[in-house]
Amino acid sequence: MSTLLSYLAYGGIWLLSLLPLRVLYLFSDLLYLLLYYVVRYRRKVVRNNLSGSFPEKGIGEIRKIEKKFYRHLCDVFVEIYALMHLSEQTIRRRCVFKRTDILQRYYDRGKSVIGVTGHLGNWEWMSSYALWTETDIDYLTLYKPIHNRVFDRMMLQIRSRFGAVPMPKNDAFRRLVSNRRAGRLFLAAFIADQTPSAGNLSFWMEFLHRDTAVLLGPERIATQLKLPVISLYMRKIRRGYYKVEFVELCEEPEKLAPGELTRMYMQFLEQQIREHPEYWLWSHKRWKHKREKI
Repeated sequence: MSTLLSYLAYGGIWLLSLLPLRVLYLFSDLLYLLLYYVVRYRRKVVRNNLSGSFPEKGIGEIRKIEKKFYRHLCDVFVEIYALMHLSEQTIRRRCVFKRTDILQRYYDRGKSVIGVTGHLGNWEWMSSYALWTETDIDYLTLYKPIHNRVFDRMMLQIRSRFGAVPMPKNDAFRRLVSNRRAGRLFLAAFIADQTPSAGNLSFWMEFLHRDTAVLLGPERIATQLKLPVISLYMRKIRRGYYKVEFVELCEEPEKLAPGELTRMYMQFLEQQIREHPEYWLWSHKRWKHKREKI
């Protein structure tokens, strides 16, 4: 996309994001009809992912989950851009964080924390956590830079609007070490359910009935820096309303066997997905890699 078209698209999104959420959800409804019935966006990927993850469910039940997922995906799309103009009062009312005392106890002891989560609910709204902390910390969120500079700048503005500090994934460890040397506390949040690259398929486990390659990055960082690890469990209460609960996973990950912390987190994520499967990102090509047989 040319720079001019990128700026025009950015301007259009900016103007649309001025609309109230109740109006944006009308766009979401239209987008759902377009993506699901007309464009059929990644329908085959979603169907295969759902069928392989829930072999006990019939095709009728799979289709119900599939349609609910696409409706939710379209809601997430408009909710992300709504962050451009939502007020602090509105986002605090619509995305509520619970059990923040778990983190506060670590901060009070001078400990930074690693947080792991997945593409469940609306992960972008988690960027508002900085509004809920009582301590002056850096809320660091991992992100992959977008090649289009205009949209990369736009997403950085969206993700940092309520105090989060996005950090490029390749600079994550360096940034955390820098914070530690400066005596600056942080919560570093990692979305850890993404598919590893082809050259990073070192850890496999059963996840949703499938042999699955899993990223070890959060575990390695937590172990090397000897930081406690928590999980963020996001529930969708109803359209446009979420609750995020902090759940303690491990205070001393360096004492665990290699891979154990990652296994703990992924099993907890699977439990969440099974409770509300329509809210996970099924359009992602999660199982594109196959383990080589020796």
